[in-house]
Amino acid sequence: MRFFPILICLLVLPFEPSAEATEVSKSAPGIANKKPPTGPSVKVAKGYMVPYSVVIPGTDVSFRMIPIPGGTFSLGSPESEADRGDDEGPQIEVTVDPMWVAEKEVSWAEYKEFMNLYDIFKDFEARAIRRVVPDTMVDAITAPTHLYDPSFTYEYGEEPEQPAVTMTQYSAQQYTKWLSRVLGQQYRLPTEAEWEYACRAGSGKAYSWGDSAEPIDDYAWYFDNADDGAPPIGSKKPNAFGLFDMHGSVAELTVNAYTEDGYTKFKTGKPVNATEVVIWPETSSPVVVRGGSWEMDPEQLRSAARLSSDDEEWKTEDPNFPKSPWWFTSDPARGVGFRIFRSYTPLDNKTVTNFWKANSSDVVEDVEARLLGGRGVLGLVNETLPEAIKNAN
Repeated sequence: MRFFPILICLLVLPFEPSAEATEVSKSAPGIANKKPPTGPSVKVAKGYMVPYSVVIPGTDVSFRMIPIPGGTFSLGSPESEADRGDDEGPQIEVTVDPMWVAEKEVSWAEYKEFMNLYDIFKDFEARAIRRVVPDTMVDAITAPTHLYDPSFTYEYGEEPEQPAVTMTQYSAQQYTKWLSRVLGQQYRLPTEAEWEYACRAGSGKAYSWGDSAEPIDDYAWYFDNADDGAPPIGSKKPNAFGLFDMHGSVAELTVNAYTEDGYTKFKTGKPVNATEVVIWPETSSPVVVRGGSWEMDPEQLRSAARLSSDDEEWKTEDPNFPKSPWWFTSDPARGVGFRIFRSYTPLDNKTVTNFWKANSSDVVEDVEARLLGGRGVLGLVNETLPEAIKNAN
């Protein structure tokens, strides 16, 4: 099934850690006191941003973050670009601050640790452990309910190394809040400007490798080469930043609401920061999904191509009322996942909260209805949660 709807100061390559690059701060992961002899690094006030790996507390599951230099680029596509959509402009100049970006999309191995929280929080609730009260609501998340029909989501596999799919934007936001709270670091979804900058990796062309789609088999899983769903993440070549599957595999959620007029609101003639190129959603859909998926054709995998989510279509087979705020049930949702980002300079509390919470009233109401009806659950997330889970078992 098919679905249609720069300028950077440093080139970095895939990194292999060396002995000289191991002196990384535990309190500030990804900061080394000296420049590594090989691999990507970004000079900052505190030293050098370098790649780092993190084990999710209480598990043996890990993910890897890659440093991305700051810079300026043109968001969107020029009118001359082949297969350009009307919603990909007008092009605007955007400044991007240094950040770390996950080397790969969130896998089932990672996401299922988040899914497990539903039963854990239900058990805590029944035993009056770690109760959520008004004073602790800032540390609370809602864990996703069980999949109504796992056979749909898992038809093409649920292997640990495959990308996780069919979650909503809200569920992905709650995942990043959970991860942030248990690790004591800020992880989040990207703005679509940040996502495009990371995807382009210095290229002003249609794809991160150039204007021609011809080399696409080297870099992406798409309609013609992924008949059996998304293969393992990281099984194609990375872009120049060392990021895998920015084109194809699964299309990646951003925090942006989708607008048909693209970036008209931000066309001021002055550069705008990537964290500010955001129209926060007022409804659960449409939101912007980037990168194209294994279900799509090459032109839909271009760096500037935009996909708008559609709750009505993507939840056609959801029998719940109201529809699930955590899961999609219908294609093209099996080609939708996400990737995590982390700013070098932490965002202020008000700003990062916008990245973690439901910004649309319909999602808020749906979640509240489920909580009141006992079909949802709140749980406290902080650095003591893994130990609490261990002690409760």
